[in-house]
Amino acid sequence: MARRVSLLVFLLLAWVGGAAPAQAQTTGARFGFEFGSVAKLVQGSDTLAHAWVGGLNAPQFSNIDLNGDGQADLYAFDREASRSYTFLNVPTAGGGRHWEYAPVYENAFPTDLASWVALRDYDCDGRADLFTYVEGGNIRVFHNESPASGGLRFALAKAELDFALTSTLSVNLNTGYYNMPSVQDVNGDGRLDILTYDFVASTVLELYLNTGTGACTDLNSFRQASNYWGLLSACPDCASYQPNGVAQCQARRVLGPAPGATTGAKVLHSVGHNVLLLDLNGDGVLDLLDGRDNCPQLSRLLNTGTNTVANFALAGISSAYPLATPLATATFPAAYVFDADLDGANDLVVAANQVDNSADRVSMRRTVRQYRSTGGGAGALPTYTQVTDGFLQNEMLDVSEGAAPAFGDLDGDGLTDMLVGSQGDLVNGYYRASLSYYRNVGTARRPVFRLVTDDYLGLAATAALTPSSKFESLRPALVDLNRDGALDLVYSVLAGNSTRLHFRLNQAGAQQAAVFTAATDDYFRPQGAGGTGALATYAGDTPCFFDVDGDGYVDLLLGTNDTSEPGASLRYFRNQGAGVATNSLFALANNDYGQLRTTASNPRPINLSPSVADFDGDGRPDLLTVDGAGSVRYYSDFRSQGLQFAERTDLIFNKLTSSYQAAQLGRGALLRYAPLAADLNQDGAPELYIGTETGGVVSYLPVQRTVLATQPVVPPTAVTALSVYPNPASPTDAVTVETAQPTSLRLFDLTGRLVRQDAAARLTRTLDLRGLAPALYVVRATTLAGTTTTQKLMVK
Repeated sequence: MARRVSLLVFLLLAWVGGAAPAQAQTTGARFGFEFGSVAKLVQGSDTLAHAWVGGLNAPQFSNIDLNGDGQADLYAFDREASRSYTFLNVPTAGGGRHWEYAPVYENAFPTDLASWVALRDYDCDGRADLFTYVEGGNIRVFHNESPASGGLRFALAKAELDFALTSTLSVNLNTGYYNMPSVQDVNGDGRLDILTYDFVASTVLELYLNTGTGACTDLNSFRQASNYWGLLSACPDCASYQPNGVAQCQARRVLGPAPGATTGAKVLHSVGHNVLLLDLNGDGVLDLLDGRDNCPQLSRLLNTGTNTVANFALAGISSAYPLATPLATATFPAAYVFDADLDGANDLVVAANQVDNSADRVSMRRTVRQYRSTGGGAGALPTYTQVTDGFLQNEMLDVSEGAAPAFGDLDGDGLTDMLVGSQGDLVNGYYRASLSYYRNVGTARRPVFRLVTDDYLGLAATAALTPSSKFESLRPALVDLNRDGALDLVYSVLAGNSTRLHFRLNQAGAQQAAVFTAATDDYFRPQGAGGTGALATYAGDTPCFFDVDGDGYVDLLLGTNDTSEPGASLRYFRNQGAGVATNSLFALANNDYGQLRTTASNPRPINLSPSVADFDGDGRPDLLTVDGAGSVRYYSDFRSQGLQFAERTDLIFNKLTSSYQAAQLGRGALLRYAPLAADLNQDGAPELYIGTETGGVVSYLPVQRTVLATQPVVPPTAVTALSVYPNPASPTDAVTVETAQPTSLRLFDLTGRLVRQDAAARLTRTLDLRGLAPALYVVRATTLAGTTTTQKLMVK
């Protein structure tokens, strides 16, 4: 352990001293990240079992045996983020079983999944295959070809399902984008059939039977058995249907207007249905559960006919399902049946299934409800008890959507706390962004974050006082702007109709509990001719503070969608130094920093978010970005690169395959992510935390960090005698610093963050350590001539 510490010191000495390492070697494979965490999260009395998984918004659930142990594991596909999640069904100490997040299986799933995914075994080999949407509204199928030796693998089996229109003509089996079909055996012949609403208007049900001659599903043998299955039409209003023979549409037990409703049960909505077939009353005939876009109700329709020739009458239609009240948190509910709590009995799980939340603007927390059947069967309808309003979600950090983390000591106890900003959440009728504050109640090396408030500083409550104005897309940062040793708060937010980069200077002193007041709230002004040099003009513009030019003043890297001025997605604003008003601190230095590009057809990354740290441990800072397509890009030693930075995307190490792969955080164009580096366990290696579109934070640990083989050689002309004592020191101590020449002094932590400084040129001074967390630091002394020397300082 002592050897590792000394090597890390050499790294940081090279970084803050400006010298490159003389020699480097890797510990084997190339550097990367691996899912894992060093911190626990507590909300109320619960320690969150899946704290750092990244949240859920609109998950679709299927069972699959991921690891070949014969247990039904769980796959979830989040429709909003197009992200795959995998959970193993594992034994619990003392009995029972529980879900364990296992992201090593996620890369086995196709990366271009969209709209819906259903895992079903079509070829009777005991392995779940994959049915999913394909561009144009059709269905494609992937075959599960997992080897017996272990691992998970899918191969495309059918690019588009079709059905026989005539004896010589087949056409695509089209469900449309918004509809999620039911893929299951409808007529009891052992082969998978497909039930879906029509893709044109989503008003009538279409049944496609598999007519293969074998015992299993033939992907080339579907025919349309009915284009009016159940003799039923869906009406424009929520929970309203028109069975055959009924003169007009009639709503059944509509319990109030749905979101977006005008009056009564009439609602403005796009077309789209989620359907599930199951026998609800034990009569051996499949009934229907129907969830409709922009409607809170899950409708239950009892089938009085047969499975292939269904019949639905008004008397058997109800929107009071599974309980007597609508699903208040859903605007497009979808139903799933599986053993959610692993007690051996199937549960009913109802989840949100909207494509995004930009129009609905509802809360995306607690959108997955689990119900346990408490009776029914043999002709009787089942009764249900709600078990949870956030299956899996309640075990994750989840701030609704668009999470953005920031770390720093807010209460002055020397421990790193956490803030998490959000895109927005519907609370008490208002859709507003907020800051959640998690206080570190653990130790310096084993942090435990306990939720204190989900509206730190009352920002959301204040914004709710003006309900006609927006307050959304809040992205925080904690940084010492005025160089007084205390962290200040910076946050980008859409307020009213404009986005600005706000700041609140900390009114408390160093090592004291932070004090941020509304009276001191200000924002950064553009510094350029005619007000050019735009600072955070678009919702979601994300700041990252780092001393880019090495002058001791923190600079600003801004990920932006601004197009009002020439430039691209990453902009570098230089700190103008001492004597400049804080609101005029940053001036545009490069409006296309690094010339970051994606593809020739879409050259500019959208919703770009940057973070800087020495991730790989070579003593030089690296740049990491995440964009709206969910792509994570890494730029090693970015300050020494040319005009266009060279990227790397195969960053995530997968133990299952022993390979580095691209991050699997979702797929889209306008998703919102926020990466951040933090060394929470103070081992000298910063972890990576990424706030996600789905309202959570994903935690990654570094693997295969580079270490120096020898101490870097510092030119003799840059050296002046430096003595620091006592060393090691306690956080309650003050250390003495002596130099042979008058020097200014700066103290850095291992991420390169400036934590103390004394700009006056002195031979001897006292450095106050109160409030510093136990860790390794580097003292840097600079003479009036500009030569520097460094010394390590251990605080423990």
